[in-house]
Amino acid sequence: MGFYTDHILPRCVDFALSRPPILELRARVTRGLSGRVLEVGFGSGLNLPYYPPEVTQILALDPSPSALPLSAARRAASTIPLEWIAPSAEGRLPLADGALDAVLSTFTLCTIPEIGPALRELYRVLKPGGQLHFLEHGRSPDARVARLQDVFTPLQRRVAGGCHLNRAIDVLLRDAGFCVDALQTYYMAGLKPATHMFEGVARACHKPRAAGA
Repeated sequence: MGFYTDHILPRCVDFALSRPPILELRARVTRGLSGRVLEVGFGSGLNLPYYPPEVTQILALDPSPSALPLSAARRAASTIPLEWIAPSAEGRLPLADGALDAVLSTFTLCTIPEIGPALRELYRVLKPGGQLHFLEHGRSPDARVARLQDVFTPLQRRVAGGCHLNRAIDVLLRDAGFCVDALQTYYMAGLKPATHMFEGVARACHKPRAAGA
């Protein structure tokens, strides 16, 4: 962590990911959430205005020290109880097995260094049948675009807080034990290596797995 990563990058991300087309996607991916929800990569709270009233509590997870002050205005405008918890999804979360009704992840799974253990830990804290709503960019099915993603990912990781352009989000979810019940893939406007999207809902459909399993 450094000044750029801790203070400049979060503000750049807040600006880039608050454009109207992305806000429309945030409104769509939060539909159907209810009960106790963990948001991974809470950041500046860009999803907060779109949580449905059926959500009774939000547990916010983010490693950036700038996330809390950046989200202050959005948190103040929300009526949903919110609790800040452990700063990383990579270790064991301070939650019991099956403690959550749902998880929300938007533009976050690309940045987690040890993504496999992190997803298995999210699986553990979801109740059986609990849902993970996701909106992520990742590996293109177009071989030419995928090659470019592989080439540019090392640079992207350096300038964008560890972001990987080339993660196959659906494959990673299934490898962690999730059943992917709904999935849309598409390109947003922009350069294809950075804009291939995975949007959908995965479900904790088997016996919960431990983070290190």
